[in-house]
Amino acid sequence: MSVVGFDFGNESCIVAVARQRGIDVVLNDESKRETPAIVCFGEKQRFIGTAGAASSMMNPKNSISQIKRLIGRQFSDPELQRDIKSLPFNVTEGPDGYPLIHARYLGEMRTFTPTQVLGMVFSNLKSIAEQNLKAAVVDCCIGIPVYFTELQRRAVLDAATIAGLHPLRLIHETTATALAYGIYKTDLPENDQLNVAFVDIGHASMQVCIAGFKKGQLKILAHSFDRSLGGRDFDEVLFHHFSAKFKEEYKIDVSQNARACLRLRAACEKLKKVLSANPEAPLNIECLMDEKDVRGFIKREEFEQISAPILQRVKAPLEKALADAGLAVGDVHMVEVVGSASRIPSILKILTEFFGKEPRRTMNASECVGRGCALQCAILSPTFKVREFQVNESFPFPISLSWKGSVPDAQNGEAEQEQLVFPKGNPIPSVKAVTFHKTSTFSVDVQYSDVSDLQAPAKISTYMIGPFPTLRSEKPKLKVKVRLNLHGIVSVESATLLEEEEVEVPVSKEPAKEDAKMETDEKPNDTSAPGANETDVNMQDAKGTAEAAGVENGVPQSGDKPVQMETDTKVEAPKKKVKKTNVPVAELVYGAMVSGDLQKAVEKEFEMALQDRVMEETKDKKNAVEAYVYDMRNKLCDKYHDFVTASDKEELMAKLQETEDWLYEDGEDETKGVYIAKLEELKKQGDPIEERYKEYSERGTIIDQLAYCVNSYREAAMSNDTKFDHIELAEKQKVLNECVEAEAWLREKKQQQDQLPKYATPVLLSADVRKKAEALDRFCRPIMMKPKPAKPATPEAPATPPHPGSEAEPQGANSPKASPNRNGDPSENVPAGSGEAPPAYTEPMETDKPETTSAA
Repeated sequence: MSVVGFDFGNESCIVAVARQRGIDVVLNDESKRETPAIVCFGEKQRFIGTAGAASSMMNPKNSISQIKRLIGRQFSDPELQRDIKSLPFNVTEGPDGYPLIHARYLGEMRTFTPTQVLGMVFSNLKSIAEQNLKAAVVDCCIGIPVYFTELQRRAVLDAATIAGLHPLRLIHETTATALAYGIYKTDLPENDQLNVAFVDIGHASMQVCIAGFKKGQLKILAHSFDRSLGGRDFDEVLFHHFSAKFKEEYKIDVSQNARACLRLRAACEKLKKVLSANPEAPLNIECLMDEKDVRGFIKREEFEQISAPILQRVKAPLEKALADAGLAVGDVHMVEVVGSASRIPSILKILTEFFGKEPRRTMNASECVGRGCALQCAILSPTFKVREFQVNESFPFPISLSWKGSVPDAQNGEAEQEQLVFPKGNPIPSVKAVTFHKTSTFSVDVQYSDVSDLQAPAKISTYMIGPFPTLRSEKPKLKVKVRLNLHGIVSVESATLLEEEEVEVPVSKEPAKEDAKMETDEKPNDTSAPGANETDVNMQDAKGTAEAAGVENGVPQSGDKPVQMETDTKVEAPKKKVKKTNVPVAELVYGAMVSGDLQKAVEKEFEMALQDRVMEETKDKKNAVEAYVYDMRNKLCDKYHDFVTASDKEELMAKLQETEDWLYEDGEDETKGVYIAKLEELKKQGDPIEERYKEYSERGTIIDQLAYCVNSYREAAMSNDTKFDHIELAEKQKVLNECVEAEAWLREKKQQQDQLPKYATPVLLSADVRKKAEALDRFCRPIMMKPKPAKPATPEAPATPPHPGSEAEPQGANSPKASPNRNGDPSENVPAGSGEAPPAYTEPMETDKPETTSAA
């Protein structure tokens, strides 16, 4: 199971993986820790990540970036309209009111949704993780901003599905930062809560989170944010400042040229970083536009002065977070600053003045979110054992249900009803049960109770509940379960119809009273019109199975019920039995991808990925042809010089030159098969030369190996060593004959080879010499390695009892008792059945004797 965390930012992304020793940030193809969140569409393929960033300057109108600002937002959103003005690519309104991105791909203009483009980014991040882990990556955890709406969260999940990922959780970026901060702390208090404010100022947004830490747990106390306060806003201030200056001084309008805008924005971003560490900085761009070089200069004081409207907005999220958490400034013990834009000195100065303490930088500002996501994935995964650490997340928006009565009720003038289900700060995940009194099909809307901070439509989704079965009870109740899952997505999970039926069973009077009490407990707020919501009960954790435990809507039955049943007199009275029937629920999420469109997007991504792979393989084959041309040309003039005739060399050189010219003219844009055929054509002439050189280089070593083999077996066959005494002379003669034959063959072939020039086809091949050596070894080894035969034991010996005072019998663990031989010397016995394989060469008996004696 993969344990991976993805932090997809507005400008760059981080991939973190969990290993046995901890969390590692994965390097991409260029050995960088951050991967640009950009997709560049070309004439034949896509370039994603680092490759897309390299191509963006040459192809700005087809380079799609800042997807995080576009996903899940309506085209009419004022913030989206402001963002579009600074984007180099074309964005229009789709038929559903959501943005469509236009890019030229495979020679024609195509449209993509932001969700599809984000899926491409996720595919690239997935491949980076897979290359590092050498395994498939499916399960993961993805960090999202806390201000993401329901639609944006669903869009992230759809993008992950397009990329073939299965997110275990969408975790808020500030929560991931707090998790990465707190899980390694060993000095957290057990009783008193440690309050830490996390301020994350990224490329496009600012998020503030106040978290309370205790030993082994983390609780999110409050969230706040400003969606349009980030590092890019400071870049835009510098961009407009210098574009106005250049228009006045150099008479050029940068806004009219997409490439010039990109170059100036990139230069302004570098200038901002220089000003973070220096009091002043220059700006120099060569040939920015109309072949004009531009120069500029700015001091930090002037930069802060023109950025004052942005800096004034920093305090508002800080104040709101403190107010929502119910804390004073003095109750915050530490302030941690993260995010790429948090390095601006003026922002740090504002934070220091507000909290009255110096902000700390104990975490990596760019990688902490990715690390926290990987830690959360490890906690949810059964693969890793993680230190016990509980994360208590809270939901930043209030969610309510609204509904109307049935058609007859509506004619009577029933107004729309609304009930708050998940208040702001509600724990994630959570399940609540809502009871209705309905008899026919009706709809329930899930909506935001307050959209002042969201700038999004209040209505999230609509659920049609029905049709109902045939009703047997006059007062049926419908219990609807509403779930807020780990991703922060609200949905109506199920609807159950509860009908009471009377059955004749012996019961006590006391439980009957209790049933009436439970009925009243179910309706504590019976102030709404008929058909309205009856109660709002949290069914989180173990209490979620209220029915199985004899609990109705979270209200437990009285504990003295069993006692009453035993002591009270049993009487025959009607008892009400509750019948449960599931009612169908149909979901409609406004703006979300339907399953059919999602499947089409998955197939489209597969096709584009296949096209990318084919083009990469084509490039590899083209590069192989080009590399072979240059490599063979150099070798023909160097180490292959003596192994080719002058005419063949001239012919091959002409062929190489022809191929090189073809590569840069007609062969510039060919298919993979054409390049493969061209390389094979060249190798038909080049391989024989290369083979002759290879044979010449290896021949000496292989001949030495055969000569060594011949000499070794000849010496062994002619040796007087006692370990070869058991081998018959005829067998040894066969070995000698085989050695003579091999040596004669080698001598003859070597003489023939020495008479040939180096450019001639060799007659003595290394493969033939190697086969001769193997054949010689195969023939001689069984003869010379034949083990000594074991001497048979005397049959009368086992029956003869040992003489008192004689030596003890061998006590081997696996060997039977050895009997004395004719001379009474146990050292000459060879233990049978010892379980050991015979040695390659049988050792002389003198070497066996001390070992056997010691065993005895």
